[in-house]
Amino acid sequence: MTGANAEPTSDTGKTAAVTGATGFLGTHLCERLLAEGWDVHALCRPSSDRGRLAGSSVEWYVGDLFDGPTLRSLVDGADAVFHLAGVGLWSADPDTVRRVNRDGTANVLEACRACDGDTGRLVFTSTAGTRRPRDGDEFADETDIAEPIGAYQEGKAAAERLLDRYARTGGGDAVTVHPTSVFGPGDESFTPQLLAMALEPTMPAHLPGGLSIVGVDDVVDGLLLAYENGRSGDHYILGGENLTYEAAVDRIADHADGTAVRSRVRVPATAVRAAGPVAETVGAVTNRHVFPFSRGMARLATSRLFYTSRKANRDLGYEYRPLETHLPETIEWYRKEVRG
Repeated sequence: MTGANAEPTSDTGKTAAVTGATGFLGTHLCERLLAEGWDVHALCRPSSDRGRLAGSSVEWYVGDLFDGPTLRSLVDGADAVFHLAGVGLWSADPDTVRRVNRDGTANVLEACRACDGDTGRLVFTSTAGTRRPRDGDEFADETDIAEPIGAYQEGKAAAERLLDRYARTGGGDAVTVHPTSVFGPGDESFTPQLLAMALEPTMPAHLPGGLSIVGVDDVVDGLLLAYENGRSGDHYILGGENLTYEAAVDRIADHADGTAVRSRVRVPATAVRAAGPVAETVGAVTNRHVFPFSRGMARLATSRLFYTSRKANRDLGYEYRPLETHLPETIEWYRKEVRG
């Protein structure tokens, strides 16, 4: 364990333990917790870039999800445990993705159990991808449990079952949240891809289908509300506006005040679906991880994955803001940090 550069000051008198603190959502969460006067204890690997948190009052616990003693020290005495750590298909092979997301979560739960009730509520960040609209339904809610597609969803779905069991029979207090497509500054995947569709002359096209876009600050609100108001063992979708890709990139372009690409074509769904089998075949023949795309993922990319956050609004007080609210800061970050 290494101490932070500055002595923490606490207005709330509460301590939060955070895994995944150096990631996109984790960084925003830690900054909010610090601003609200929490003491923040955060897990990070030795090689992790602490980014904007490097000079903060975060107290760092150096290790990973498979380091039992460090995990126990991290969560011991914490009023809240925010488990955000995981790995996606762009970063690792499918077996590693499943193992980290499933077994890493099991290790966090075991660390909480080992503290004999001296650890507060655990808020687990899963994905909206484990839910999908049923045939004929426009939106999915928390009850629409779907067959996982790909190793990432498989790992997260398995982790959710562990959380449910922990809350139901393990004597623990745990809530699961399901953010949709999180948008905001600091993101290295979804946000720059969406902005590039609207802002870059080299990408004069958009995908078919649609998705629920939620600002990162709204998701942080939802995480804190889940800690404060959630019911143990329950699940909450933290979504935003449901938009087709075409509508989303048009609104981004409109906000960019004429500096964006104005003539775009929609990539045919058949072309996207054809790419899935190609990727699967290349991977099977070469026995190498090419890129995380399969037949199932191709189907998802051409679907309208719309969600309702009605339950989170009713039970937690969760609200989200329109896409345009998040654009000034996010576009400024994109032009400075991504495009350079």
